Amino acid sequence: MKLTFTKMQGAGNDFVLVENRDGALDFTPELIRRLCDRHYGIGADGVICAENSEVADLKMRIFNSDGSEPEMCGNGIRCFARWAREKWLVDEDEFTVETLAGIVRPVLVGEEVRVDMGAPVLNGPEIPVNLPGEVVLHPAVFAGKTVAITCVSMGNPHCVIFLEDGEPSPVAELGPAVEIDPLFPNKTNVEFVKVLPGEELSVDVWERGAGITLACGTGACAALVAAHLAGRSGRAATIRLPGGTLDVSWEEDGRVLMTGPAEFVFKGEMPLPPR
Repeated sequence: MKLTFTKMQGAGNDFVLVENRDGALDFTPELIRRLCDRHYGIGADGVICAENSEVADLKMRIFNSDGSEPEMCGNGIRCFARWAREKWLVDEDEFTVETLAGIVRPVLVGEEVRVDMGAPVLNGPEIPVNLPGEVVLHPAVFAGKTVAITCVSMGNPHCVIFLEDGEPSPVAELGPAVEIDPLFPNKTNVEFVKVLPGEELSVDVWERGAGITLACGTGACAALVAAHLAGRSGRAATIRLPGGTLDVSWEEDGRVLMTGPAEFVFKGEMPLPPR
């Protein structure tokens, strides 16, 4: 059996996209890890598949490179949207997608995609983080280092840590310790954020289940929300990530809008092991 796939990337966050509306493919953790392996597989930060939905136009499932299944992926939903339109899985530039984080509505705008990410969750136990109420600049200790954390859920949990200008990013050293800390019962994504002039934020990302990645769409949204809550940003900013830039705004009605690229890399086939 062969797997037909499309490789895409959004701001450097790359994915293998496959159609599974007939349910014929069994996405085991072993298969996901093989597909994402950059030496023996296709190579990606994650695998995204399209399935039928009873509540939206399509259902998106996403798997991290370690085989785990997160609730949502901001860069992934943009790639999914452009791919689905290209394959005529949908026939409009705006449609609905069922995810584990709820129904998301992407809109194709030229070669970019704008996504209504919904309202952020700010109550600690709902994020979840084992702290009450809003968690804004709360002191915490990870790997012996005291930092101030701001926690946000964009359908998946995020811990945002602000850095001072000129301070080196500890993403490789601190990211893995924060991700698995008991403070976060479902683990967490981690963003290290510097506030730049001109309504811009620089963000380094440690993704839950994937490690360091070039970008994280939900992380960019969480960074903007956290920066506004901490009084360090307005309600809109350009988010600069190692793999590219995203435009994010936290609207007055509470919704977070994210706009950014979704680019095709290549298409192919890969043999699958027998079940």
